[in-house]
Amino acid sequence: MNHRMIFKVLGYLLLIIALGMVTPLIISYSHNQSDTIPFAASIAITASAGFALTRIPLKNKVLKVKESLAIVTFGWLFSSLLGALPFYLSGSIPSYVDAFFETVSGFTTTGATIINDIEILPMGILFWRSFTHWVGGMGILVVAVAILPIMGTGGFHVFKAESPGPIADKIAPRIMETAKILYRAYIIISLAEFALLMFGGMTAFEAAVHTFGTLGTGGFSTRNSSIGAFGSAYIFNVISIFMIMSGANFSLYYSLFKGKWRDVANNSEFRFYLGIIFVSVLAITIDNNFHVYHDWFESFTHSLFQASSIMTTTGYTTFDYEKWSAFSRSVLFMLMFVGGSAGSTGGSIKVIRILALIKLIKREITKILHPRAIVAVKLGKEPVAEDTLLNIAGFFMLYMLIFILGSVAI
Repeated sequence: MNHRMIFKVLGYLLLIIALGMVTPLIISYSHNQSDTIPFAASIAITASAGFALTRIPLKNKVLKVKESLAIVTFGWLFSSLLGALPFYLSGSIPSYVDAFFETVSGFTTTGATIINDIEILPMGILFWRSFTHWVGGMGILVVAVAILPIMGTGGFHVFKAESPGPIADKIAPRIMETAKILYRAYIIISLAEFALLMFGGMTAFEAAVHTFGTLGTGGFSTRNSSIGAFGSAYIFNVISIFMIMSGANFSLYYSLFKGKWRDVANNSEFRFYLGIIFVSVLAITIDNNFHVYHDWFESFTHSLFQASSIMTTTGYTTFDYEKWSAFSRSVLFMLMFVGGSAGSTGGSIKVIRILALIKLIKREITKILHPRAIVAVKLGKEPVAEDTLLNIAGFFMLYMLIFILGSVAI
């Protein structure tokens, strides 16, 4: 294994993390917040560690599958270990273990938190807390692939290991160009949501923080009551739309940019994704209108928001959905297992895996009825390789096993 190359790439990654702390440092300093010095110290420590690792001399620049898996694994670990420093050094989270938990939750866009009162935190900490969503949503290592020529052809292995779906698609011939295209789309959509939220009455700071949480599908907020604290149907619907957009495959936005509307409209995963949202929102809206809200627009607004938030694994809330009927809560529970599309920032199993599993089950039933039939599982017009189907089935079983064991343990 090429250990030197692994540590060198990790060094550059830490420099990127240190650079990401500069903006919250500026926010903290300009607003005379208590976390200015802790951020400066965190940047110094992280940048020093990163710089030391980048000085390691290389014997060769080859990145194979093993090295790529190691970079992804240790990249997330190192980023979280040093990304936790601002929380700990500022005293916002006195325990380093808790600070590490919060940072892992941020970078993985899980959204779980140990903080009881978010609103007392300094502005720099709040910004950094949600910025970890934005960076982690697209994938920390995707940033590195996009801007580090040192990865060369080995960047594809890193991109594939970081890919949230069963198949890592290359939009452009060079993987670096693919990563850049994805991030351009990510940044443009982020700027659009930021502008729309400011138009709806949010401050620039709050609009930025909630854009990070929405596009990264993580759900960290500046308010203890989450998005519900703003009490604005406009803001609810804007964030709902962008959560849905964040749960779609970002390569589709490149297709739209190229004018390939038909390719997007015919994309089987995208159609299935929108279909699940449409049916779920319709069912919850009807149920809520008769049991909770008694107003169609209000019922639709909250139903759309919560279904989008749960399915894309964002976690924002506008209303205590525990007060909804058992039927609506059951629909939300099922949506948690679906997740976003492959190539999106959404988590969970992913729509494309669910779709492939349904078609796989359909094929097996067909083969029982017609033993001699040869039936290919297709996503769109393309047949899915048998080893990919096996990987999807294995992933699903492992996912459910971990969920069951985790539930029992908790």
